[in-house]
Amino acid sequence: MSDYIPSSPVFFRLIKRTVVVVLLVLLLGVLLVPAPLLPPADPAQPPNPAKAAWFLIWIQELLSYSTRTIYLVIAAALAFLALPWWGGRLPLERARWFPSGQRWATLFTLAGAVVLVALTLIAWFLRGPNWSLPW
Repeated sequence: MSDYIPSSPVFFRLIKRTVVVVLLVLLLGVLLVPAPLLPPADPAQPPNPAKAAWFLIWIQELLSYSTRTIYLVIAAALAFLALPWWGGRLPLERARWFPSGQRWATLFTLAGAVVLVALTLIAWFLRGPNWSLPW
């Protein structure tokens, strides 16, 4: 038990209240904003370009360059799974945001997030007919 730092019950009450408020806001949003459902798909006339869902379109953007880029996606997923063990263990008494001992893990995570958002924006807003760029 010496590896654990006791926490205050006030902290857990704050988390419970926050979870309830977030769930209520989401429920209110679901009730007030209708889902933008499209008509059933017609296999005879697919949309041009046929795009994946917004949270997967970055993979579709990568695959538009080469089918071998899927290996980059797999390697990045494995690297993100290994992140907890990558930077070593810091003493619990010194826990803080972006510790200097885990600088590479922090930079890798931030770079991955920036690349993912950039690929999503490129694929969503800049791709036109036949999956071509407008320029």
